[in-house]
Amino acid sequence: MTRIAVVGGGRIGEALIAGLLESGRAAKDLVVVENLAPRAAQLAERFKIRVSGSVADAVVGADIVVIAVKPTVVDSVLTDLSKSDLDNGRDQVLVSLAAGVSTSRLESKLPAGFPVVRVMPNTPMLVGQGMCVQAPGRYAKSEQLEQVGEMLEAVGKVVTVPESQMDAVTAVSGSGPAYFFLVVEAMVDAGVGLGLTREVANELVVQTMIGASALLDETGQSAVDLRAAVTSPAGTTAAALRELERGALRSTFAEALHAAKQRAHEQGGSGE
Repeated sequence: MTRIAVVGGGRIGEALIAGLLESGRAAKDLVVVENLAPRAAQLAERFKIRVSGSVADAVVGADIVVIAVKPTVVDSVLTDLSKSDLDNGRDQVLVSLAAGVSTSRLESKLPAGFPVVRVMPNTPMLVGQGMCVQAPGRYAKSEQLEQVGEMLEAVGKVVTVPESQMDAVTAVSGSGPAYFFLVVEAMVDAGVGLGLTREVANELVVQTMIGASALLDETGQSAVDLRAAVTSPAGTTAAALRELERGALRSTFAEALHAAKQRAHEQGGSGE
């Protein structure tokens, strides 16, 4: 069984731990590093796993070391890791879930040739429906990338891209949930404007989004085909879509994602 050490017991780290335990991929061989005593006690009680306050202690014998901390804390963690008992000879691999931290930066702080994988997750991983995109560093082996991908599948779907595309990934899936939530918010407000209660409007919109997403995921049809199927000539949907097109929805999204990608580049890939 793969031994996994998760450095950071915040929301993202907790989501990964919960997914791993639920999937049975690390039911016994899992340790988390958390320095805040109340949070450490909470994680130990909830998951019945070993919680350590020491990075050096946690990484001993670990096959995968996951950094799940804020970008501002990464250098401190890397310093602790560089002083710990990392063992490149046993094919350990470091996985960073920290936004905006390049593989070259990770590699520069670790023993020469140490394999790293950079991951851009998104918040739906908190409910097991995340989109995790991984990019290998210079020394990561194909079997290690596969191993990391299998771990991430515990919290959703996984795609592999070259690191040069991570800014675009940040714009599309890393920040993507916020665009979705804004659309939901706008539709709920519009529903209230049409005379529905906010509770009813919210239920209608949320379930419509869930159902539409399921159609996309399960039927294999494209968004273009599914949209056409629900759009009758001169009907209500056609009237609504005409107004959305008049409002330059497509170009607005294109400009928004371009702005997100540019900002990610300026921040070193961060989606914050």
